[in-house]
Amino acid sequence: MNIRSISNYLLTVALALSSAAALAGPVYKFELTGAYAATWQLTTPVVPDDSFAGQQFTIWNVVGTFENASTSMVDLTFFSSADGGGLNIYDFAAHTNLLSTDGPQLYTGAEGAPAILSGTFNLTQFQGVGQYTLTVTEVTAIPEPATMLLTCCGLLIVTTVARRKRPAGAAERDFRSL
Repeated sequence: MNIRSISNYLLTVALALSSAAALAGPVYKFELTGAYAATWQLTTPVVPDDSFAGQQFTIWNVVGTFENASTSMVDLTFFSSADGGGLNIYDFAAHTNLLSTDGPQLYTGAEGAPAILSGTFNLTQFQGVGQYTLTVTEVTAIPEPATMLLTCCGLLIVTTVARRKRPAGAAERDFRSL
């Protein structure tokens, strides 16, 4: 390989990796602190598993770290401001409500296609005295190392096959056959 081939290959890899990162949407990271602690992430677009127009939407099997949960998966319900705002964390496997809060509405748009709001929100326990802080940050998704490795290997194979030398005189025979 000469310098030009190497630079073309590196440019192709860089473009493929940047396009893979561009295709991935942002990720919302949630951190709940206070009388109850939990962390989880949601990818965009957020697609509810269940919703009631003007009231709430629910996402099933959200993976994260949830205090007192029987598994690492819970169901999350986000409430509209008309329903008191806030959210509910439900351990479906144990049939236990882990936390129910009131506070601001944590999303915009229709319940069937919500957009999560970023920021820091003060929540209170539903009909209780617990105080909580929910921090929601939006981060750009980065492809996993395994995805980047597979992309690079695929590009290397394609480049190698494309650069194979043709037999001597092949170009002349191709040209004359036209």
